[in-house]
Amino acid sequence: YYQLDDPELSDVEYDCLMKELIYLEQKFPDIDVSASPTQRVGAAPLEKFSAIAHLTPMLSLANAFSERDISDFGERIKRFLGTHENITFVVEPKLDGTAVNLIYENGAFVVGATRGDGERGEDITQNLKTIHALPLQMKKRQDLPIPERIEIRGEVFIEIDLFRKLNKHRLEEGEQAFANPRNAAAGSLRQLDSKITAKRPLDIFCYGIGMVTGVTFKSHWDVLISLSQWGFNVNPYVQQAKNIHACIDYYHHINNMRKDLPYEIDGIVIKVNDLNVQELLGAVSRSPRWAVACKFAATQETTVIEKIDVQVGRTGVLTPVAILKPVHVGGVTVRRATLHNQDEIDKKDIRIGDTVIVQRAGDVIPEVLKVIDSKRNGSEKKFIMPAICPECGSEVVRLAGEAAHRCIGIACPAQIKEHIIHFASRGGMDIEGLGDKLVSQLVDTDLIKDPADLYFLTKDKLLTLDRMAEKSAKNLLAAIENSKSPSLEKFIYALGIRHVGEHTARILASSFMTIEKLMEATVNELMAIRDIGPEVAGSIIRFFRERSNIIVIDKFKKAGVNPMELIRPEATPLAGKSFVFTGTLINLTRNEAKRIVESLGASTMESVTKTTDYVVAGESPGSKLEKAKSAGMEIINEEEFLKLIGRK
Repeated sequence: YYQLDDPELSDVEYDCLMKELIYLEQKFPDIDVSASPTQRVGAAPLEKFSAIAHLTPMLSLANAFSERDISDFGERIKRFLGTHENITFVVEPKLDGTAVNLIYENGAFVVGATRGDGERGEDITQNLKTIHALPLQMKKRQDLPIPERIEIRGEVFIEIDLFRKLNKHRLEEGEQAFANPRNAAAGSLRQLDSKITAKRPLDIFCYGIGMVTGVTFKSHWDVLISLSQWGFNVNPYVQQAKNIHACIDYYHHINNMRKDLPYEIDGIVIKVNDLNVQELLGAVSRSPRWAVACKFAATQETTVIEKIDVQVGRTGVLTPVAILKPVHVGGVTVRRATLHNQDEIDKKDIRIGDTVIVQRAGDVIPEVLKVIDSKRNGSEKKFIMPAICPECGSEVVRLAGEAAHRCIGIACPAQIKEHIIHFASRGGMDIEGLGDKLVSQLVDTDLIKDPADLYFLTKDKLLTLDRMAEKSAKNLLAAIENSKSPSLEKFIYALGIRHVGEHTARILASSFMTIEKLMEATVNELMAIRDIGPEVAGSIIRFFRERSNIIVIDKFKKAGVNPMELIRPEATPLAGKSFVFTGTLINLTRNEAKRIVESLGASTMESVTKTTDYVVAGESPGSKLEKAKSAGMEIINEEEFLKLIGRK
């Protein structure tokens, strides 16, 4: 449930099972074991991150689900303390995110970890540093000393609107959408490459502390005030409550306003305010006695899948969408729900005509949670993704290792704008003045339906567009005309073949010399080339086998687009060798150096592998140099490189 960021149970199901397990362990104390989930928080760290011990345990909170549960929590505290006096509390929304532990020394952030099993978590320091809202250095104030050392607890989350944009981008790129913002936040924090984490819109609220030296506090409220003054984000809806009845009022207030919050919450948290009282109350095996999490009721309803439609995104990814019998869920009428991909449909065994439980995941995205098998009557129909694109009739493919089905048609209406923007980009045909907005205008007015139509535009056609002046039309036509004789590698890249980037386009151009020879290449011929594996080879074969793509390429020829044929370099000592460049070259740019070695029959690589022959190290080299040294590869400096290519 916690460890792999892909829970197979809903929150409600998990909470019910946990309550049942607690009851069974109380009834049969002899079977209680230390490895029970009731004795731990979450799960042990995965081995891909180094483990780090928390200075004080990160305990999970006991759950409450009703007003009665909240009242019972207040009464338990009074009984434990032997008092009838009112206890003051601090209350705040319970974010549905990922808990983290942050350690600061003399004001500087030094290490951060996940909750893990409560005693040890995963070291995610580098990933946490990518969160802009997290201060790397605590703010200094004259009236508030900086602790010598402090553990700060926080919740990492993604705002709802940013989560939607993230999922939209993932689906367009053929990646699986995150089920909810919590999974997205957790998955983002547990990336081995912090550059990926940095691209995710993570945010954080800090809600408490663990161990601290050099500063003392009397109340939890004082802690939150100090955190805010040190520069940490604290939830703006946190409040003090004078008694347990005020906590109940706050519970209803936040529940009523939750739909207006920019982030997901699934309840509130109630904590005893006085830190001395917290210490007196202590903790049971998995949770403190002085705090409780009060969960809101899940927003789920039952409905019927009337049919399943398929949408084609701008990058050609096909997404199945369940068309539902309209149902009211969490204040909103839900008629559609994404099914993500065929794997998700098969995993849940979703069929047309099924009665299903629909949930607004985190009150955001309608999701088909599960099928009610008992409602089946035999008339339900299984769904299989189409083999032909519903937009253009081109072949639909699913590559090994990918969840997405894709249309490979270069003229597919659903993805034509993206194709043309890519085609005209600097790495492709480099058509100056053909920006995103103009491409949208050309497509929306039916002036172009595929990239080849650019070469049949006229001044009169362009002048029919809004805000298109005669001079602008002439400049655009001149830029289109100037692009008619591109290098072969640029033309190959501009076609937008799946898995063929600029580097692979250069390799293909130098190997086949003409576009015609590339179009006729076999899988074996392609895979005989260094750096071309079965996935890339299959993508190339499928692209040139698709009839609609061949029609577009023929239109290019009729329009006078003529990629320059390459002349195969004569045999040189560098033919067949591979180069990796790292650092800054003084006498050449990186691209110039790459073109020179490729003209000599060699190839260039972006990373060091066992097939690398030379690593060229310029000034301020990166990690590639260390990897090359540890592998015992031949490393040369710029002067040696210039001699090797005959430039010195």
